[in-house]
Amino acid sequence: MNATRATALQLCPFSAYLEAGLAARFDVVRWFELDDAAKPAWLGAHAPAVRAVVTGGHVGCSNTLMSALPALGLIAINGVGVDKVDLALARSRGVRVSTTPGTLTEDVADLAVGLVISLLRGIPAADAYLRAGDWAARGDWPLARKVSGRRFGIVGLGHIGGATAARLAAFGPVAYTGPRRKDVPYPYHPDAVSLARASDVLVLACPANASTRHLIGDAVFEALGPAGYLVNVARGAVVDEAALGAALAAGRIAGAALDVFENEPQVPAALRTSARTVLTPHVASATHETRVQMADLVLANLDALLSGGVPPTAVA
Repeated sequence: MNATRATALQLCPFSAYLEAGLAARFDVVRWFELDDAAKPAWLGAHAPAVRAVVTGGHVGCSNTLMSALPALGLIAINGVGVDKVDLALARSRGVRVSTTPGTLTEDVADLAVGLVISLLRGIPAADAYLRAGDWAARGDWPLARKVSGRRFGIVGLGHIGGATAARLAAFGPVAYTGPRRKDVPYPYHPDAVSLARASDVLVLACPANASTRHLIGDAVFEALGPAGYLVNVARGAVVDEAALGAALAAGRIAGAALDVFENEPQVPAALRTSARTVLTPHVASATHETRVQMADLVLANLDALLSGGVPPTAVA
């Protein structure tokens, strides 16, 4: 290790662009590649050199690791989720936490619409049917469901929810729920159950926190009904996945499209094997253009740390 440079712990893989930027600024330790036995020994020898933790929103930074780094100044999140970082602990230790707001809004909203269309029209299954030679061998693919004219409910009308609502409004009426009413041209519902009852497709775009953990469960599925669909581009913890698997198996909702899961990269078998699901491996922000913008913002926050300034997008 170079004694003249600060050390950064990298907690998950990033793009080559971001990793090159990190290497230009820090001695980078790829923490996620160390085995559990090696980590305590490394901390015992090097913890005081660590000035930054660079991580993804789906990984966060554990309290144990944060508390073991006496010189930690910044947890830089390559994403917008802060549910896996204890912000109160970070504040108490004088650790800043930064995210990359605004950079991924368009991509996530685009994927939400793509998931809606894929789910209702059965695009992934139709693609597999054709590739397997079944079109020629078994005849035409069964009829799917119409997207235009559906009623769309958005849970969480922040930047991503708002961008998703604007896109879906081209297909049909939009309503929303959230902590408070907003000055928007969409009807407001006081809770997710009420919104689900008034929706054909329920799209989740809310943050994950104590108040939203397993917000979407049996009561919402009952309100959504056997002709209703769920789409999640928020966080996996917002959905009670066991209840969702049971609802899908029983036909109590028509289908679900999910980009996020509670214990990534582990996905419950009930969701993986269901013919009623469309699943993507947390790729909502995964475009070349957006990942460059996200990386630039991560690096700007780290540059501020190194220069003694305030990270520009610190949330804590």
